[in-house]
Amino acid sequence: MAIQQRVYDLDSFWRFVCQPDNADRYFELIDGEIIEMAPPGGEHSTVAGEIYLHFRLFDPQRNLGVPTVEAGYYPPGKRDIVLAPDAAFTRAERAPEPFPRTWVPVMPDIAVEVQSPSNSLAELRRKAAIYLHHGTQLVWIILPERRSAEVCRLDANGKIQTEFIDSEGVLSGEPVLPGFRLEIARLFI
Repeated sequence: MAIQQRVYDLDSFWRFVCQPDNADRYFELIDGEIIEMAPPGGEHSTVAGEIYLHFRLFDPQRNLGVPTVEAGYYPPGKRDIVLAPDAAFTRAERAPEPFPRTWVPVMPDIAVEVQSPSNSLAELRRKAAIYLHHGTQLVWIILPERRSAEVCRLDANGKIQTEFIDSEGVLSGEPVLPGFRLEIARLFI
């Protein structure tokens, strides 16, 4: 749901979200438009937390990178986008040091979006495209109702390729997090 017609940038968006009236609300910024999101539900947050936990267990010392839950990310040099993936992983060589207390000025290498009842698959695919066209290598769209996932990545020509992974399948860290594997079924225990 769009909030206002005004075009926002990082600074004006920050001031907006920091207003006392917005303290318990969730927002993203897409093409300068503020989008309000419903707070995550129980299943949604459990799935996102499970993915974050597996990132942390795979790399407990954070030698490979930084996992996050619902942190705001924006592409370098782009001031009209701030997305907050439900879970994410940013490789150490791309993660800013120190890691920011506010929004992260780079898109994560892996972005995870968990579909909520209030999200359409088209909305999540639009966000996947934004991530991928601004530096993210893998986007996992988790579909709790179907107990499955869509993996999105760019091909050599810059076109988005998607792969459906059913409830018996495995999410792979591919080149971003080599050796990382997470069975889809583990997300829904």
